[in-house]
Amino acid sequence: MKRRMGLFGGSFNPIHNGHLHLVKAVKKALKLDGVLLMPAGEAPHKSSAEYAPAADRLEMCRLAAKKYPWLQVSDYETRKTGKSYTVETLRALAADMPDTEWTLMIGSDMLLSFDTWYCWQEILQRASLCAVSRQPGDLPELNRKADRLMQECPDAEILVLSVQAVPLSSTEIRLNLQKNADCSCLLPENVVQYISKKHLYGNCENQTWGEGFEQGKSE
Repeated sequence: MKRRMGLFGGSFNPIHNGHLHLVKAVKKALKLDGVLLMPAGEAPHKSSAEYAPAADRLEMCRLAAKKYPWLQVSDYETRKTGKSYTVETLRALAADMPDTEWTLMIGSDMLLSFDTWYCWQEILQRASLCAVSRQPGDLPELNRKADRLMQECPDAEILVLSVQAVPLSSTEIRLNLQKNADCSCLLPENVVQYISKKHLYGNCENQTWGEGFEQGKSE
């Protein structure tokens, strides 16, 4: 019997409690065996001006995952050079983990533009899709979009899941960190400690920034 895993990609810049709430909710709702976090590498269409280095974003994900035995972290995209696309990631995962069935976890905004992603039909052949709605009012539109995609790809499995939102934004968290505000209630404690130790996101004169890839977004 194949393992059923969720795949959740993003810049995780930084990973925060909202991300963890989402993966826990989806794992429980879909009865997944686990979830794989995929920190992004280079962004095909994103500015790298405010991204922490990939190695640091990867380590923050590993720290956040320590509390959850079912939560894993992959360095596949942070090791890659050049542009990364979701379909390439799924091809690599299929080769490395042939005994696993994948559910790609995306936000509601990503579902609405999903048919603009690179090789989107192949993505639906390689993984089921779980679009997370955090606003009850957008469910009808999301369900209509899911139906249209499944009409074009009859074998596709697309689920729209409503999850109570934790109103956190990585952008707002970075701004708070720059102001040295207390973010201990927004991030895992070990991630807060790591950010402080590495002087990430602060008003440091010699601060250096890496590149990040919002997986799936704007594909």
